[in-house]
Order: sequence, then structure tokens, then C-alpha cells
Amino acid sequence: MKVRTLPVADAKAVRRFLWHVARSHRKELASVLALYGIAVSSGLVGPRLLGAVVQDVRNGTTAGHVSAIAAALTGFILLQAFLIRVAFRAAGRLAATVLAEIREKFVDDVLALPLAVVERSDDGDLVTRASRDSNTLRRAMQLAVPQVVEALVWIVLSLVALLLVSPLLSLALLIISPPLVMVNRWYLARARDGFLREAAASAGITEGLSATIQGAATVEAFGLEAHRVRRAEDDTQGWYDAVKYTLGLRTVLYASEEFLFTLPVAAALLLGGYAKSRGWVDLGQVTAATLYILQLMYPLETLLDWVGTLQQGNASLARLLGVADTRSDRKAAGHGVIASADLSARDVRFAYDDGPDVLHGIDLAVSPGERIAVVGPTGSGKSTLARLLSGIHPPRVGQVRLSGIPLHELPPHVLRRHVMLVSQDHYIFGGSLRENLELSASGGDQDAPAEAGDAALRRALETVGAGEWVDALPEKLDTAVGTGGEVLTDAQAQQIALARLLLADPRVLILDEATSQMDPGSARHLERSLAAVLEGRTVISIAHRLHTAYDADRIAVVEDGRIVEVGPHQDLIVKKGAYARLWSNWL
Repeated sequence: MKVRTLPVADAKAVRRFLWHVARSHRKELASVLALYGIAVSSGLVGPRLLGAVVQDVRNGTTAGHVSAIAAALTGFILLQAFLIRVAFRAAGRLAATVLAEIREKFVDDVLALPLAVVERSDDGDLVTRASRDSNTLRRAMQLAVPQVVEALVWIVLSLVALLLVSPLLSLALLIISPPLVMVNRWYLARARDGFLREAAASAGITEGLSATIQGAATVEAFGLEAHRVRRAEDDTQGWYDAVKYTLGLRTVLYASEEFLFTLPVAAALLLGGYAKSRGWVDLGQVTAATLYILQLMYPLETLLDWVGTLQQGNASLARLLGVADTRSDRKAAGHGVIASADLSARDVRFAYDDGPDVLHGIDLAVSPGERIAVVGPTGSGKSTLARLLSGIHPPRVGQVRLSGIPLHELPPHVLRRHVMLVSQDHYIFGGSLRENLELSASGGDQDAPAEAGDAALRRALETVGAGEWVDALPEKLDTAVGTGGEVLTDAQAQQIALARLLLADPRVLILDEATSQMDPGSARHLERSLAAVLEGRTVISIAHRLHTAYDADRIAVVEDGRIVEVGPHQDLIVKKGAYARLWSNWL
């Protein structure tokens, strides 16, 4: 099954981001490179000293001279070990800082996602980016990057030292250069796409398991266990195939490089022996050059060990950065002042993605303080209309305006301060009940006494009929709810959602079957309680219980994506049209 994923940043965008990070932290990066440079330079003294000892012994020297060189060599080794530790810690701190910035950017990008995009995307993709990709990137940045930086510094400085000892003996490295470049180009051309497929396959597994767990009751009721097992097997097979491909790439790379790394030492010894016999180099140069080539193998092995992790980190970074590529279709024009709460739709047409229109030429004007009920058969387009009127979706044709300003020209924070949608879907966050309510409180004074805040919370809870059961909770407002806390019923969760709405105090309220989880009596009581609070606000209620429509100032009847009737309850009953038929069936 194809997973509907969010975009992935291309290679150019990733490189641009990394360049921006490097420039932002250039001082810290320069410090890390300097520390590694000094540490590696300390380690490069060793081969030169050993080469000198060999030459001195060959020419004849004293035990004291050899002892002095040995002591100097020991000192440089200890200095190198100390500096490598300091450099590694500095690189780790820099990596942790950058990783924190990437995570903060990812959270900001996720929160900025248009709700319509979130609804169209599979949960598994976003969850996998936040968990698996974040952890993969952490491992790459905190473990692989410091060691790879050290290895690269080793390689560069070792090559310089080798050239200084003997340009002739440096030619021994040429034997592996062409095949090494070829095999790495072959690997890098395929690795990124391979690891992206692996991550997408992992997202598919997460999505499938999440759907099975959330729909466990449905699975059991309809005997769908075998179907869900097959889905899990298919997802796992897709992941296995993706991992098998990337593992195959690494197998070829590792085997090729392990073989190639053995060749330069043999070439150096053969070339060195011939050059020594010709008098082109001395024994000390051959010794030092051979040791430098041996030292080069260690950082090359390090690169080999971590190149896969780096590629996985690169793919994960592309997936995290790709969230920002989901641009909102909102064209904020900087409007910040909403003069009134009149909401209007003019010739609005809308289609999901590239499908056919589901709303056709909607015209609706709602005056400030007016209550409109939208009714109609299931699938007629009521909820879609609610999303357009709340600014979640932009119309394909036409405009929805608040106080004469198109909704999609309002910055999101301005829009949500004035227009709020409460649907039958709601979420209780992990934490106290007080924290869940305070999330939506607007215009509150942070320095105000706690009692004043509690009074506002209590009024909102009493208004929606939740005061009694909240008082019965073990710690009342401080009771933990949501994940790991007190389990709330659907009706209780819906009351909390409505209380949040009252605390947010928007000008325009759009209720999309907001009392659907309550029994008819409780819903009727709640709607009557809300009436006093909603007075003076513009209210649009999407209703499937027609007693909600009865209390509205006007009723809009939607059929097949069109508004076919608009008027007060009694007038529409007299017309004996679509609403009269709905009312008769309801009774």
C-alpha cells in the first residue's frame, strides 16, 4: 500500500542548509578543526621520528640519542591522545547544538503545516520522521561526524606529511586512487535514494501498526485479523527489500575498500626498496613514508565504518527538512485588524486534490452576532463547508471573507484569534486538566492571581456542564488527564474542547457536530447553556440533530455540495422543501 508522505528535501537543499549551519557556527567549527589539526599534527611527528631513528641507527648513534627520541615520541603520543579527546568533546558539543536547532526547526515546521496537509498525510510518515529519523540523525551527528572530521583531517595532513618526506614514494597511493573514486561514486549515486526508500518503508510499517492498534475493536468485530497480518507482512517485506538493497550497496563498498587498502603499503615497500637501491631516497624516508601510508589506512577505515551512517543521517536530514517544503497556500497580506465578525462566502467552489468539485457555487453571508445552522444529508458537504469557512482549506474558486478580508490573506495567528473551529474530533493532551484548558485562554494576564485564572476556568466548565464531574476528580483541576492520566469519556473530552473554545473567546465560532458524542438530552442542555455565552458572536453550527437548527436565526440546507435553501425554521417548514422533508424524517 502506498504511503502518502510529506515532501523530502533534495540534495541541493540539504547542502544549502549545511552550508548555512557551517556559516552560523563558523567560530565553533574553526575551533574544532584547529584542535583536530593540532592533535593530528602531534600524531604525525611519530613516523618522522621513527624514520630518523632508523636512519641514525643505520649510520650509527648512541643509546642516549635513541632514548631521547623515544621520550619525545611518547610525549607527542600523550599530547595527541589528550587533544583528540578535547577535540572530540568540542565536536560533540557543536553537533549537539546543531541537532537541537534542527529539532527545533522541525517542530516549528510541523506546527506550521496546514491542517489540510496533516489530514491528507499518513500518521506513520510524520511519526517516523519525529522518532526514527531524529534518532538516526542524532547518531550520525554525535558519533559519526566527529570521527569523520578527525579522519578527514588525518588524511589531509598525512598526505602533506607524506609529500614532504618523499614526493616519489607518495606515488604508491595512486594505485588505489582511481578504483577508490569509482567505487565511492557508484555507492553515493545510489545510497541516498536507497536510504530514503528504507525510511519510507519504515513509515509504512508504523502507519500499518498504528491503524491496527487504533482500530483493534473494528478488526475484532469484523474478523479482520488475517487482513491486518497480511498488511503487516507486506509492509515488513517492503522494508526488508529496502534494507537488503542498502546492505548490498554497503557490502560492495566495504569489500572493495578493504581490498584496496592493503595495496598501498605493498606498493610503498616495493617502490621504496627500488628507490633506495638507486639512491633516490634513504632508509629513513622509506620508513617514514611507509608509516604514513599505514597511518592513512586508519582514517580511511574510519570513513568506511561511518559512511553508511552518514548516508542514513543525510537521508534523515532530508526528510526532516522536507517538512518545510510543504508550503501553506495562505497568502498572508499582513492584515491585523478585524473590524467586525461578518463572514461571507461568494461563489465558492472546492475540490480535494485533483478530484471533482464537492462544493459548487456556495453563496452565504453571516451577519455579526447571527447564528446559522447548516444541515443536510450525510456526505452533502457540510463538514467541507465548515473547513472552508474556518480557513483550513482555501476555495478553488471564489473567496471566503471575514470583515471584508479574504481568510487566506490573514496571518494564521490573526485568523485563529478571530475564527475557531471545534469539530467532533478533539484531543486531550497529557498533563493536568488545568493545563489543557489554559492552552486556549487568550488575553490572560500571566501575573494575575491564580484564583482569577481558576475562576475563569470554572466558569467555562460550568457553562459546558462539566463542573460536577470535574469536582469529582481526585485533584479537580490539577488531575492528570490524557496519556498516563485519568481517562475521560468521549462526552467529557468534548466538553473540555468546548470549554477551550469559550476561553479562547473568538469572534466567529464554527461548531462541526460539536456535541455529537453526547446523548440527545445532554447535548440539548449544553446547547441551551451555550446560547447565553454565544450571544453577540457569529456562530455557524454544522448539525446532524435538527433541534440544533431549530434555535438558529437562519438555516442553510446543503445538498450535493450546494446550498438549496436558506431561512428561519418556520419559513422553511412552510415552504415544504428540502428542510421540511428533513424535519419530517427527524420527527
